[in-house]
Amino acid sequence: MENINKKNVTEVNINDEREVRLKKLSELRSANINPYPASADRKEKIAEALKKNEGESVQIVGRIMMKRDMGKLTFCHLQDESARMQIVFKKDDIGEESYKLFTKKIDLADIISVKGARFVTHKGEQSVLVSEWSLLSKALLPLPDKFHGLQNEELRYRKRYLDLLLNPDLREVFYKKSKFWDVTRSFMKDKGFFEVETPYLEVTTGGAEANPFKTYHRDYDMDVYLRISIGELWQKRLMAAGYEKTFEIGRVFRNEGSSPEHLQEFTNMEFYWAYKNYKDGMALVQELYRKIAMEVFGTTKFTTKGFEYDLADEWPEIDYTEEVKKQTGVNILEATEDEMKNTLKKLNVRYEGDNRERLTDTLWKYCRKNMSGPAFLVNHPKLVSPLSKQKPENPLLTERFQIIIAGSEVGNGFSELNDPVEQRERFEKQRELIETGDEEAMMADWEFVEMLEHGMPPTCGFGFGERLFAFMMDKPLRECQLFPLMKPELHD
Repeated sequence: MENINKKNVTEVNINDEREVRLKKLSELRSANINPYPASADRKEKIAEALKKNEGESVQIVGRIMMKRDMGKLTFCHLQDESARMQIVFKKDDIGEESYKLFTKKIDLADIISVKGARFVTHKGEQSVLVSEWSLLSKALLPLPDKFHGLQNEELRYRKRYLDLLLNPDLREVFYKKSKFWDVTRSFMKDKGFFEVETPYLEVTTGGAEANPFKTYHRDYDMDVYLRISIGELWQKRLMAAGYEKTFEIGRVFRNEGSSPEHLQEFTNMEFYWAYKNYKDGMALVQELYRKIAMEVFGTTKFTTKGFEYDLADEWPEIDYTEEVKKQTGVNILEATEDEMKNTLKKLNVRYEGDNRERLTDTLWKYCRKNMSGPAFLVNHPKLVSPLSKQKPENPLLTERFQIIIAGSEVGNGFSELNDPVEQRERFEKQRELIETGDEEAMMADWEFVEMLEHGMPPTCGFGFGERLFAFMMDKPLRECQLFPLMKPELHD
């Protein structure tokens, strides 16, 4: 009962505060003060004002984060996107009526504009002595307690605007994330790649093995899907069209479970490079990752999930089949499905789907969690690589590579399959898996096969997503999204 009572008291206090502020709002309107003007006069950001000399005039805007009345003096902290600064109101300087209005009607969280002269207090705090002020936005609800903030994770995500407002370190995450994609885009363009846009709505999803989101197209009277890759099958059509180097950065949607490394909506980048193979892609990607590390984070050394690694080190090649055999004793190219299942049971590994492809993938995922990286995973079985070119020396394996860091995959590339006959056979196999209930099997795209029959040049394709950024930050993927998806809050 004690916790319930405390909760109720908190809710009542917030409601009481709102009623008090609504009354102040009404009084401001009655005094012919517009509490929500359409614009504001600002001469400089607070960070710029902090650099000005004593006595210089400044005109800044921001939200009141602290307010302390001391008779004829009122001290506030004003915060904008750039910084926080102390502002000081003197009754004798701004006049009794203006001072009374500010102290009685203006609250914490209100957004204001102030004009005044720079000075430094006797305690050495950089400040502005206010000569004029105006209200820009009246807040009807208070900010969370400054000592406790938003502690509940669900509340933090639901009220992300408050979390960002009160947490400068969190805001910095998203400046870094923006730079992460800026560096990626600049790198690709500097290498001569052409940025493209491909459809988000597809009749068949392609380019990955994942369960899609399904919706309905009213005008065409048909079902469509949100894409699960960054236009892989579309960008390869562009290779057939005569483009030789394309890339796209965009959102991907996968109707699957959530984890610290998986969300249903996220940003990926994919590139396609004609007349190159997976070895060329490996060299380019290694250069890209190192450039991102240095330009965004200023280092190539990271710690993620307890793994320490350096992207400047050599990236060894790890053989998919040999690694699984070394860690589990199973030769995935020769073992029966029952042998695979028995091994997974002995390892206490839960698996979904009992076809050979899913069992092979599950065994590998068990093994990868022990690997620090950075490393290239190579020689993937053809069974788990339906869009990758097979190796000439061993048709059971493919020319594919994945980047392994901190026990996970943070990048995936191929020598793209451009043999239309073999692609048709692999799509048929994927269709059989779908018919047996495998929700992650890849949909067949027969128009894509037709494109291959017209001829697509040898091509290397590669994709990676914001999981790499989350790993470099050593944070869950959800924490690295501005507004992660939330279930609607229930209201009485």
